[in-house]
Amino acid sequence: MTQTTGRLFDEMAKVMTDAAGVAQGVRREVETVMRSQAERMLQDLDVVSREEFEAVKAMAQKARAENEALKARLDALEAAEPKAS
Repeated sequence: MTQTTGRLFDEMAKVMTDAAGVAQGVRREVETVMRSQAERMLQDLDVVSREEFEAVKAMAQKARAENEALKARLDALEAAEPKAS
């Protein structure tokens, strides 16, 4: 009886291990399908990529800095200009 019970538990453990492996495989497959669907939807929506966003953000920051420098220079020139009475 003890030997039969041990064998039964061994078989159950094997079945559970196999089921866990199958569940993991299914999970990976679902993740892959979901990821590809999400990528396809984003492409259809013409959403910008992270790289494009970062490039435009850097350009905007540079333009803002240049604009502030030009404004400061203009303010200095206007302050130095003699006022006509």
